Amino acid sequence: MSSKYPMISGLICCLLAMVLSGCAIMPNSGASRIQVQHASSSRSLEGIQIKQVDDMLVRKLSAEKNSKAFSDVFGDAKPREYLIGPGDTIVISVWETPPSILFGSNALTASQTGTLSTSAEALPPQMVMDDGTVNIPFAGRIKVAGRSVRAVEKEITSRLQGKANNPQIMVRVSGSPTSQVAIIGDVAKSANMPLTPKGERLLDALASVGGVTQPVTKVSLQLTRAGVSATMPLDTIVHEPKQNIPLQPGDVLTALYQPWTISVLGATGRNQEVPFEARGISLAQALARSGGLNDNRADPGGVFIFRFEDASLVEGTPAVNGKIPVVYQVNFNDPGAFFVTQNFPMQDKDVLYVANMPSAEIEKFLRMVGMVLTPTLNLGRYQLQVAE
Repeated sequence: MSSKYPMISGLICCLLAMVLSGCAIMPNSGASRIQVQHASSSRSLEGIQIKQVDDMLVRKLSAEKNSKAFSDVFGDAKPREYLIGPGDTIVISVWETPPSILFGSNALTASQTGTLSTSAEALPPQMVMDDGTVNIPFAGRIKVAGRSVRAVEKEITSRLQGKANNPQIMVRVSGSPTSQVAIIGDVAKSANMPLTPKGERLLDALASVGGVTQPVTKVSLQLTRAGVSATMPLDTIVHEPKQNIPLQPGDVLTALYQPWTISVLGATGRNQEVPFEARGISLAQALARSGGLNDNRADPGGVFIFRFEDASLVEGTPAVNGKIPVVYQVNFNDPGAFFVTQNFPMQDKDVLYVANMPSAEIEKFLRMVGMVLTPTLNLGRYQLQVAE
């Protein structure tokens, strides 16, 4: 055909040359496995680290995630005895054995109460001053801030000895703006909840404001105490009683509706943004929700998770907001990877990328060659038929 139809032969050669020169710019879904493995030399972002996912790494990541639990960050100590603070309102009652000496006929007597053969005088409610003191008749000014009710009762009793007939003191905190927790965020009604000697816990606080406004599985609780903050999925707190820790005065509890997502790209069944619950999902679950690896394209050894990781987990120079860019690589050619990925914790804003097999690129090239040459070959075949 080359001698009879030199124009067709030349056209075929020209088209082949064009196809071959275009191999480098063939369309693809992203970097190959080899290209990702050399990401540490990227010019667009310095300090990228490549980590192979194995059992030891997964254990380290899981331990770091669990170390942020409320019981570990704040402890699960029993509610401490309430300490009076400035701004609190206290009510003091003084009881005397008859005959009453200190308050005389103003006290409530046994005939009036029909109970004990003693008399009592209820003093007017008093607010604790900024200096932490209150002024008590016949006992003088007493410092009560930072002390328990029992300690204050004991001191007042001691000061009234010799002034009252066998005095017995009862102190009650009737109002305490300092013994409250703030509950805000995605709750039915934000409020300040006063704490009682019962020792309210996290779920008690949520119940007091009508609960959360979003599904429990999609809400996280952030607890801020003395400048330290930690966040946990509400669903985990419900199912793990030890995370339902006691509250302390000044705590701030924030309910956060967080539609967490990961981006799935490359040779998977579906390229999409995958939402997940506040409790989190594993890498295996993320792949399953995106349709798994594409049989015709995916490189089983080229599964990658792109993440800005906490500097405490990775050695290196922080690059962005104190975090280090890390690429975790999974090799599904190893059957053990199917076990490891069940425990690999995904994080919000992770990018899950599956590279193409080299053979898939060759297949693309052959399809491109076929698309270019088929019309030309058909033309040549037609000319041969005409010549015959």
